[in-house]
Amino acid sequence: MSTARSSRLTVDAKDISMTTGSIVALTGPEQVQLKSFEVPDPEPGAVVLRVRRANVCGSDIHQFHYESPSLREAGLGHEFVGEIAALGEGVTTDYAGEPVAVGDRVVPVYFLQCHHCAACLRSEFSSCVNSLAAWSRNPELAPHFSAGYATHYYVQPGQHFYRVPDGVDDASVAGANCGLAQMIFVLDKAGLEAGETLVVQGAGGLGLYAAAVGRERGAHVVVVDGVKDRLDLAREFGADDVIDLTDHATPADRAQAVRDLTGGVGADLVLEVTGHPAAFSEAIEIARVGGRIASVGNLNGEAEISFVPGLVTRKSLTIRGVLRYDPWYLHRAVQFLSRRAGLHPFGELAGVTYSLDQALDALRDGESRSVARAAIVP
Repeated sequence: MSTARSSRLTVDAKDISMTTGSIVALTGPEQVQLKSFEVPDPEPGAVVLRVRRANVCGSDIHQFHYESPSLREAGLGHEFVGEIAALGEGVTTDYAGEPVAVGDRVVPVYFLQCHHCAACLRSEFSSCVNSLAAWSRNPELAPHFSAGYATHYYVQPGQHFYRVPDGVDDASVAGANCGLAQMIFVLDKAGLEAGETLVVQGAGGLGLYAAAVGRERGAHVVVVDGVKDRLDLAREFGADDVIDLTDHATPADRAQAVRDLTGGVGADLVLEVTGHPAAFSEAIEIARVGGRIASVGNLNGEAEISFVPGLVTRKSLTIRGVLRYDPWYLHRAVQFLSRRAGLHPFGELAGVTYSLDQALDALRDGESRSVARAAIVP
């Protein structure tokens, strides 16, 4: 595991004390500052964590470019693991009923459910329209620490969190509360079954998690990417076959490669986790007649593509967009890691580490895809 370089952020505080923490705040498009605040005591039902490790997720890069309207001038980072620094009154267990104490490692769900919006009243907690209310607050406002690129994190009352088993290390579990939980959720929603062919577009963190989950469920997993190291890692995460963009340069070539692997049929399920709009239209070509497409990676609300709607009709395709997950899926993700720890190199997903003041480098390297996941270790 290596440590990365270079451009360092400076803290905009005159007095740093033992009760002071720091957080990377987004202050404009591609502009970040390392801000310092007093670490608050937890209110009843809340928990204060010390952040141990945080990953750079594709969503963080969208936020960095101001492509997330609700997360501007907010803290950055949401995929992380922490240890309990202080427990608020009444908190004795995690949300699975496991006893917790100061010093225990935990992973929190990075969003909340309001329980009163239309989506929550339909039990569609992953679609809660107020889910980002805490994260979207400017770090200047208490309790300040509502994002993962920080020394501390404030778990709000009612925010799900789960204890990390001793056999699961920080590098493996840091991605559970976004990438892994999301992939387990989306493959449930898309109805992946044993014996089906799952084509995963992209071999970043999400794609590698999807490969591991698909392998456990007995699917034939095919991963598409253009970076050899990522494709090699995809095989270690359970991919039966890989399709290299450098060898199959056009969407038509890649669609044919999938048909060649499936007896001319095409994919039962295509999972888009690239974040590139063109991958969505390509998924329509890759899917079999009667197949399904799950779109997860494309979050930019302004990016546009063109495709032939008639193909969706003629192929009887089912297309589903999936954002976030129901909160208890984080517990399933932690259990999955405990169950599969020796089978896939989860800790290698974020093999390059950065200090908190190198957050800008971590974001840039994550965006360049020179690493599957960059990791910030405060």
